[in-house]
Amino acid sequence: MPQDVRIGTRASALALTQTGHVADALAALGDLAVDTVRVRTEGDRTRASLASLGGTGVFVTALRDALLDGRCDVAVHSLKDLPTGPADGLVIAAVPERADARDALCARDGLTLATLPAGARVGTGSPRRAAQLRALRPDLDVVDIRGNVGTRLGRVRGLDPTTVATGDHGAAPHPGVGTDAPRGDLDAVVLAAAGLGRLGRLDAVTEWFDPAVLAPAPGQGALAVEVRTTDAEAATPLADALRALDHAPTRRAVVAERAVLARLEAGCAAPIGAWGRLDDATGELVLDAVVAAVDGARVLRLGARGPGDDDAAADRLGRRLAEDLLDAGAADLAPLGPVR
Repeated sequence: MPQDVRIGTRASALALTQTGHVADALAALGDLAVDTVRVRTEGDRTRASLASLGGTGVFVTALRDALLDGRCDVAVHSLKDLPTGPADGLVIAAVPERADARDALCARDGLTLATLPAGARVGTGSPRRAAQLRALRPDLDVVDIRGNVGTRLGRVRGLDPTTVATGDHGAAPHPGVGTDAPRGDLDAVVLAAAGLGRLGRLDAVTEWFDPAVLAPAPGQGALAVEVRTTDAEAATPLADALRALDHAPTRRAVVAERAVLARLEAGCAAPIGAWGRLDDATGELVLDAVVAAVDGARVLRLGARGPGDDDAAADRLGRRLAEDLLDAGAADLAPLGPVR
């Protein structure tokens, strides 16, 4: 008889799509009967900026509470949303193979970052993206925005948001679509390429940013599958499926990226980017990181490489690079502080 498994997710189109991919993968890897449980988070209840709320961790707490109180057995997160500190009683049991880690520009009239006119209004909810955009184009007006992918695309003149406003297989719009949100008041928005790809909206992209130009958030493009620690260690079809779903190269890359954040004592919304990947030729882990001043006036970019044999080696590499950043003056650039 299949093991019953309840997967907790936010109700946004993107969250439901990501959770659906994980649910299908787990069902294919084990004898499981999977059901989805929608959980409303603090981040879904307010339009305040993520920075003022303490970063994207506001999307995580309610899902973790649902795991701990037994309302669900698995939670699926965008890994870049997860705080770097441990969660008592919970563990990231699987990190599936990563999607595109890059950021993408979605602009009116096919414009790129170089061809946007001076004074163009570019929207993002990420201090990391905002700082790097200001460094690249200080003549732009970078605007703080909230909302799901459909809402953000709808704010760009000429872009149609409707294809992502009903991400739940044709159901009514989810909370956050924002029928009262401004429309057509921006020249461009910057979004994660992975989210656009999962929602089938790569048609809106006018430029993909190389990570060497605009460093992604630690964990961007990756998913975290979190469960109770006891369930991860149990001899069950779910535990076996989670082990099979885990993609070691992705896990080690994001462990290194998140170690940079942890050592810098920076929250998810800090103006810090990191990008790790395994060098296929040498087997080494390659890691680049950026710390930017909020106004974009200064950007510090450093890299490192080292053994990528396991999670411990990846963590050491990330912390070593963070030490190099601190030695080079990172604390003078960004508002670093205790991990949230």
